[in-house]
Amino acid sequence: MHAEQMAEEFPVVSLDTEAAEAVQLLASRRLPGLIVMDEKGKPHSVLPASQVVRFLVPSYVQDDPSLARVIDESFADQVADKLANETVRQLLPTEHVELPVVNHDDTVLEVAAIMARLRCPLVAVMKDKEIVGAISASRLLQLVTAPH
Repeated sequence: MHAEQMAEEFPVVSLDTEAAEAVQLLASRRLPGLIVMDEKGKPHSVLPASQVVRFLVPSYVQDDPSLARVIDESFADQVADKLANETVRQLLPTEHVELPVVNHDDTVLEVAAIMARLRCPLVAVMKDKEIVGAISASRLLQLVTAPH
């Protein structure tokens, strides 16, 4: 099976999409991440849901998770405030991350290798310099564990 056969339609966002809109899309559809397109309509990066969580949790709590116990539950109410006036660009990691892209004719093992190496739950599938869909880690696992 090739990547194009495994690919599913997947929502995309741009670097300038409002952060709150992107987070709502992640949450409402329970997605592992979103494909982020650049100004030219080409894949730029993947925004994993885990990166959004990282953005929302203050660094001092990430450094010392025991602090989370003493923080008031109203913190959850402040999440929307933290996303206000932000774009997807601000949610992305600051360090350069290799783009998780596979070719339409890549095999299951090639797709799995990219996901594993990049520790990314989602890859964009490209054919003739155009995105034809995406493969999530859960989709890949579903296909490889299905009875033959």
